[in-house]
Amino acid sequence: MNASVARKELPGLKVTLENLVYHHDPESLPQDRPHGFIYFITIRNLSDRRVTLLGRKWIITRADGYRDIIEGDKIVGKTPTLDPGESWAYNSYHVTDQDCRAEGSFQGQDDAGNPVFVRIPPFEMSIPRADTVEDAE
Repeated sequence: MNASVARKELPGLKVTLENLVYHHDPESLPQDRPHGFIYFITIRNLSDRRVTLLGRKWIITRADGYRDIIEGDKIVGKTPTLDPGESWAYNSYHVTDQDCRAEGSFQGQDDAGNPVFVRIPPFEMSIPRADTVEDAE
């Protein structure tokens, strides 16, 4: 893909967060990031052209204001091609030590080689809070 050509958001290419599952296991997750969030995403091609997704960019903003940008080639090791009307679903995860917000984009190209992208709608990864109300004795 030619980096000098501007990517355009492709109307009809849509990303949906289908499910977000919280997981807490101090024994299997890193000690400094014991809270896991498994996200299930579907990408739908409702445009009029074939699209190949080539990479992703995630922006994770933590509650303390720290921002982590994760980008690279492929999406969970794949470069899916979607004809008009097709969809592709996958799941992945993020581990953290605090609440955070995820957003970003998937990049690719259409069947004519034009660089395109689709935004990942922001979603919150909020650590469930234990009930702090104590019984009065």
